[in-house]
Amino acid sequence: MKTSRYSDSQILAILKQAEAGMPVPALCCKHGMSSATFYKWRAKFGGMDASMMKRMKELEKWAAKHDIQVEFIQPGNPQQNAYVERYNRTVRYSWLRQYLFDSIGEVQDYATWWLWFYNNERPNKANGGLPPKQMLIAA
Repeated sequence: MKTSRYSDSQILAILKQAEAGMPVPALCCKHGMSSATFYKWRAKFGGMDASMMKRMKELEKWAAKHDIQVEFIQPGNPQQNAYVERYNRTVRYSWLRQYLFDSIGEVQDYATWWLWFYNNERPNKANGGLPPKQMLIAA
């Protein structure tokens, strides 16, 4: 993997300067980098703090060690990850926005119940009114 001439803290500092309102061309000129590099960093590290960035780098180094290629979806193209995006939308609209929870444990318990219900009892029109698990058994 190619090493950057910028440290993690330098990258975060440059991104913070842009968030504070410094124009991207001025930032690139000041730090001697291309605008493409800046936008790549912003897509990859935007909104992270140093600990999150360190953890992500560890997960990348682990993936490379195990011959796993990490591929990111392009910003603004959620359809590249449509299965997960649809699941997230279903969770959000089916129950997460409808209830107030007192703890993370309560959310986890409800999520477990909901997932079981979704797969075992919920009728699905595409399956002729059968829940997904019954459709697998019938097939």
